[in-house]
Amino acid sequence: MSRPKAGLSLMNTPDFAAAAKSLFEAGMVDALEWSFEIGWSERNPLPPWTESLLDFFSSEDALYGHGVSGSLLSATWTPRQEAWLQRVAEDIQRWPCRGVSEHFGYMAAEGWEAGPPLPVPFVEPALQAGRRGLRRLREVAGAQVGLENLALAMGLRDVWDQGPFLEALLSEVDGYLVLDLHNLWCQVVNYGVSFLELLDTYPTRRVRVIHVSGGSWATAAGGRWRRDTHDGEVPAPVMALLPMALQRCRRTEVVILERLGGTIRTQHEAERFQQDYAAIWEMVNG
Repeated sequence: MSRPKAGLSLMNTPDFAAAAKSLFEAGMVDALEWSFEIGWSERNPLPPWTESLLDFFSSEDALYGHGVSGSLLSATWTPRQEAWLQRVAEDIQRWPCRGVSEHFGYMAAEGWEAGPPLPVPFVEPALQAGRRGLRRLREVAGAQVGLENLALAMGLRDVWDQGPFLEALLSEVDGYLVLDLHNLWCQVVNYGVSFLELLDTYPTRRVRVIHVSGGSWATAAGGRWRRDTHDGEVPAPVMALLPMALQRCRRTEVVILERLGGTIRTQHEAERFQQDYAAIWEMVNG
């Protein structure tokens, strides 16, 4: 197998552009991941530099599409989701992608249009709903489709069920896994489980994309909980998981650094963003 590429989750904000500029100029960005919904805001149309990057990386077969609000495991398939699929199809027609992924879990239900992705119990109706959603996504994608593992769990059963659940979903469409290391680390620290034991429950042979990101801490029920908020630097323990993940996930194509636009507020944060990416670059090129 060839070495994985290193890439960025593309944001269309000035802080991201300023922080990532030197990385692009140095030729260090091999691929991009594009979250479709970023480009759908009428109030914030895409700047020309964003469109130019999407044009270039799509033409180089180095663009990965990623959905945020598809809610593929919602119990009822709704007109809102059909409209979402149509928007995705329009974006893919303009910017063809190597793969198109969404999040495990659901974030919309009857009377509730959007929220954070929530876990789903590993039961037959949920499995069938997820398979239906993946089939619909595959119909419009024109590429292989995948799912990203979820950080949030309601208990240990959710933690240990997610890997087998993802395999049962993805096997239906021969899909791929987006393995988010920070999401796994959230479960490791929140529930006191072993990273390697947890990773071994996941379909590592299906991993094509690895996400590396930061997050934040919250206090709830008298305890300290790690949250996958993508608004901070990559914690050292998460970066240390990458070599172990690459060792087990032999089909990985790209490692993506994620950080939300608007969260790189100072020169120090910009430098840390660049350092995080350089660390990933060195690992995949070492």
